[in-house]
Amino acid sequence: MTSTWISPTGDEGIYQIDTGKWRTFRPVINRDRCTNCKLCGYYCPVSSIKLSNQQQVHIDLSYCKGCAICATECPRGAIDMVREGEE
Repeated sequence: MTSTWISPTGDEGIYQIDTGKWRTFRPVINRDRCTNCKLCGYYCPVSSIKLSNQQQVHIDLSYCKGCAICATECPRGAIDMVREGEE
């Protein structure tokens, strides 16, 4: 998967660096609470949150760093941060 980023100067670029192995916690979406408002994706600093083909929010854990910004910004509290290795 490639992700597109926009630098502060407005230049667009593409990166393919698997950075998800660096995290201690990972986000887990509670589908009962999620309204697919996409605010989590808007705030994600590495663009690891996208819409799936079913138009549901999906987190690409290959790029997620576990920063918890998505969980903090979710207005419905639909994202929990779970320690890696736990369910």
